[in-house]
Amino acid sequence: MNPKIIITCAVTGAGDTVGKHPAIPVTPEQIANAALEAASAGAAVVHCHVRDPKTGKGARGVHLYREVMERIRAKNKDVIINLTAGMGGDLEIGAGETPRQFNENNTDLVGPIERLLHVAELRPELCTLDCGSLNFGDGNGIVVQTPMQLREQARLIQSYGVKPEMEIFDSGNLWFAKQLCTEGLIDDPPLFQLCLGIPWGAPGNTQTMAYQVGELPKNAVWAAFGIGRNQFPMVAQAVILGGHVRVGLEDNLWLEKGVYASNGTLVEKAVKLIELLGPKIATPDEARDILKLKKK
Repeated sequence: MNPKIIITCAVTGAGDTVGKHPAIPVTPEQIANAALEAASAGAAVVHCHVRDPKTGKGARGVHLYREVMERIRAKNKDVIINLTAGMGGDLEIGAGETPRQFNENNTDLVGPIERLLHVAELRPELCTLDCGSLNFGDGNGIVVQTPMQLREQARLIQSYGVKPEMEIFDSGNLWFAKQLCTEGLIDDPPLFQLCLGIPWGAPGNTQTMAYQVGELPKNAVWAAFGIGRNQFPMVAQAVILGGHVRVGLEDNLWLEKGVYASNGTLVEKAVKLIELLGPKIATPDEARDILKLKKK
């Protein structure tokens, strides 16, 4: 096990969780406050999506990301900010015999430059890089990232001086992420996030995590998370296997059965579990040292 564990808190995501929880962060102020709450509870990294303040749906507006970052930095200069770059790859094909009639309301496909506008302008210390396409959920929705798109996104992120957190949703994603490392598009040490339990990607279980960890490059820094009821079993499993962890309302709405969580209470629970297993919780600056980041 690592002597110091980095906790990332994914504070809101872009999923259809508004209305399923009484306090999903939606506005930039709410998202920033949730990030600050998580940082106070022990998260070294806050992973931030933004949402349309009027509809609650996932958004990509640079002005929204800027407001979130400014609000966080106004009260906390230390926590590491990780902005998602996962928005812009959504495709919903038409039903039945009309697959080319895309559902425009649920389709958001843009090129690498537009997808990374907020990263180019705001230069967070970390941003995500989803490393492959995925049948996302049980309908007609697909998350699309082609190899050539991903190479260009990796090249752009590298040119911006931002470290990518490579999101691994299945074994093929991991294979391609290692190829990006081989091609010199990812600076050392590479950072992997093993995303477990998202239908229909990698299952959220011990065997899958252990397999993926065994396939990582020797110099990799990695973390993992599970969704829903598997969030905390996967926290324990990641720590035992030598990784870092992620919790947050993006992945799980419940602290325990029948009790709604907040980002702060999820981080507090992760802190207790990790410390019971033995390691200490990494501060933001200790996380920077582990990840080889330069504070901005």
